Amino acid sequence: MYSREIDGQEFTFGVSGKLIRNVLVMYDRQTESYWSQLLGEAVAGEMVGTKLEFVPSWMMSWAEWVALHPETVALDKEGRRVTRDVYASYYSSDRTGVIPETIEDDRLPVKEFVTGVELADAVIAYPFSVLNEQPVINDEVGSTAVLVWFEPDTAVSTAFDRAVDGQILTFNATDDPRQLRDAETGSLWDALQGTAVDGPLAGSRLTRLKSTTSFWFGWKDIHPQTLLYGAQE
Repeated sequence: MYSREIDGQEFTFGVSGKLIRNVLVMYDRQTESYWSQLLGEAVAGEMVGTKLEFVPSWMMSWAEWVALHPETVALDKEGRRVTRDVYASYYSSDRTGVIPETIEDDRLPVKEFVTGVELADAVIAYPFSVLNEQPVINDEVGSTAVLVWFEPDTAVSTAFDRAVDGQILTFNATDDPRQLRDAETGSLWDALQGTAVDGPLAGSRLTRLKSTTSFWFGWKDIHPQTLLYGAQE
């Protein structure tokens, strides 16, 4: 998710119908520039090189979201309603997409889901196969201390910077799958929001890192230099 405001001007976007390395390409109606959905950056046209501001979001079911935010409103678009998953066979096949993969990288199966994290000096993918077994990961990537949290039952994930006021924290799971406790102060944290809800650091907030859920083939095609958590680099 990204902000549509660029240098004080509000832009509107549409789907171009094009792909770059199997990743959706948007266009803006103001300049008709093309934008990579995964990069959040204009890749052709007047705005080329411009980056959209990342807005933290979560991928979860509607039922889960409404339970957390009962005041939520949603767009109800009249017309054809989809009552089945039209991509069911796509998930299980080895076909990478509309076009063949650009970068061959067999460190993971092409249809493996990953949580991809973008940092200032590196990008890294955390495979769902690893996150299912290790839902709380304390990592060091480049100059950033990274926390990745994953809920296996729902496939919801978040990524944060583990540093708070200059102190790097180490997080551990608790009996509540959506709460973490840091080893340094014993504070209790909301894993979705990255906020301390109890303990010495109550009220503190972790900085959210840019992350997204993607198929491996899409992530590594856009980020050919990606690191892969758990792999021998």
